[in-house]
Amino acid sequence: MTTTAAARATSLATSASPIPVLEARGLVKRYGHVTALDGADFLLLPGEILAVIGDNGAGKSTLIKALSGAVIPDAGEILLDGKLVHFQSPLDARRQGIETVYQDLAVAPAMNIAENLFLGRELRRAGPLGSVLGMLDKRRMLSEATSHMQSLKIGIRSMKQAVETLSGGQRQGVAVARSAAFARHVVIMDEPTAALGVKEGNMVLELIRRVRDRGLPVILVSHNMPHVFEVADRIHIARLGKRSCVVNPKGISMSETVAVMTGARRPEDLPPEALA
Repeated sequence: MTTTAAARATSLATSASPIPVLEARGLVKRYGHVTALDGADFLLLPGEILAVIGDNGAGKSTLIKALSGAVIPDAGEILLDGKLVHFQSPLDARRQGIETVYQDLAVAPAMNIAENLFLGRELRRAGPLGSVLGMLDKRRMLSEATSHMQSLKIGIRSMKQAVETLSGGQRQGVAVARSAAFARHVVIMDEPTAALGVKEGNMVLELIRRVRDRGLPVILVSHNMPHVFEVADRIHIARLGKRSCVVNPKGISMSETVAVMTGARRPEDLPPEALA
C-alpha cells in the first residue's frame, strides 16, 4: 500500500461513524384511530447525553416506552449495539442493560437507601442460608450501595436512613444511582428535574453528567429547555409521531429549537451548524 493510500485508509477509519448504542428504525404504534408513532427513527451514540423533546402529542413518551420495553411497537425495529432486539416487557430491556428512571421515581419510601438500590435484585447470602432459607446478604448490599453512591458523589448521611426522610433531589439521586449501578448500555431519564427546586435540579444535572462520564450514554426526556441546553450533547426533536430532526445545542438557539418543535420553523431551513 502506498503512503497516500495508507493515509486515506487511516482517514476513513478515523472518520467512520461509531456503532449506535441504541437505534430505532421506522417505529409505528397505534392506539385505535390514534397514531402515536408514525415511522419514528432514533439514534443514540456512545458516551453522549441525548435530550428528547417534543410538544404534547409528539410521540416522545411512546418512543421512550418502546425503547424501554414498556410498549411493543406495531412495526419497525430496535437495535442494540447494532443487533436486532425484541422487547416484550421492561424486564427484557433491563436484562439487556437498559435502565429507566421514571418521573415518579418508583422508590419505596419506608425502605432504606441500600434496600432501594437493590429493590427487586436483592443479594442472597452464600450457601444454604441464601439458597434454601432465602436470607439476604445485607452487609454486602450496604457496602455496594455505599460504593455506588460515593462514585456518583451523592451526599447521604447514612445508607440506612429511610428514603422518605430524603429531599426530592436526594430521592432522585437514589433512583439514578440504582439505574447507573445496573445499566450496561443505556440510562433513560424521564423528566428527572420535574418538581425540583433550582438547587436540587442543578444537583440532578450534575449527576447526569457523572453518569455520562462513567461511560453510560443517557437519554434525557425533558420539558425544561434551559436544562436540556445545559447538559445535552445532541437534541432529538419529536413532532407528529416522527423524528423531526436532531440539532446541536451549540449551533442553535433555544427559541429556534422551540420553533422547530412547534412547527413554526422547518428543519430544512436551519443552517448546517444547527444540525447534529
